[in-house]
Amino acid sequence: MFRSIRALTCVAAMLVPALAWAQAYPSKPVRLVVPFPAGGPADLFARPLAQGMSASLGQPVIVENRAGVGGVLGVDNVAKAPPDGYLLALNSGSAVAIAPFSMEKMPYDPKKDLALITTVVKVPEVLAVHPSVPANSLAELVAYAKANPGKVNFGSAGGGTITHLAGELLKTEAGVDLVHVPYKGAAPAVQDLLGGQVQMGVFDVPVLLPHIRSGKLKALAVTSGSRSSALADVPTTGELGYPKVLSDNWYGLVAPAGTPPDVLARVHAAATAALRSPELIEQYAKVSGIAVPSTPAEYAVFLDAEQAKWGPIVKAIGFKQQ
Repeated sequence: MFRSIRALTCVAAMLVPALAWAQAYPSKPVRLVVPFPAGGPADLFARPLAQGMSASLGQPVIVENRAGVGGVLGVDNVAKAPPDGYLLALNSGSAVAIAPFSMEKMPYDPKKDLALITTVVKVPEVLAVHPSVPANSLAELVAYAKANPGKVNFGSAGGGTITHLAGELLKTEAGVDLVHVPYKGAAPAVQDLLGGQVQMGVFDVPVLLPHIRSGKLKALAVTSGSRSSALADVPTTGELGYPKVLSDNWYGLVAPAGTPPDVLARVHAAATAALRSPELIEQYAKVSGIAVPSTPAEYAVFLDAEQAKWGPIVKAIGFKQQ
């Protein structure tokens, strides 16, 4: 009997530090990696989320920009980080749904090396051109591109990103020769679009909206199933005869695989509370973002569907990323 009591005491002693560690989380600031440059659309969604999570966690959630390889580099940093809940990532769809099919050597397996926490936001994209392009509609752009093969450049947030594949979809569906120019994020690509170094781009509505409203860019089509409330007068690609040119962007929240369940639950609760708050919903809505909190299981089902969508497209266009 005494031996049994002693064994139970030892087990309890082993469990107490682990439980105390989990309950103490977070005992220091949490870092949220945004795998794109500062000033891009990912930043617009990450910073309000970080602020909302900080309030729930009782510790600062600090945004860190780690750009490269179409969002893969930053997510890879998190996939290889200690699984303690102190380094998270706001992943783009490209880093988990497209890169597995486009990269010759994927540095991580999204389903094995990452803990899916919640989807964060869905956001429509808009096809816009520089004012120097003699086109005020998608039909006119296609006609111009056909008359000038290889002379229309389109910028993207990086090879293999949704902003890249949206342009490739248009090339295929419209039968035009557009030249892809990849950047290390949407922010530098949009700067060159504004400067006329590239003539066209398909980016998240938030990052292009102020430039469209100011007349610095011309919006020709929204690449979503329905019109954007922020650009109600801009038709969808489906309305204009290109129903397959669909490229809604989205972001999710992930942690390293192996992060303790109690810690993941705490992060999930903080993230979803922030995403359901009226303040954040309003902030996202102002830039056409739709907050989409989910369970980890729902995120997994959604990721499966996104991979099933983009995998065949990557294969069809023959895109490979080093």
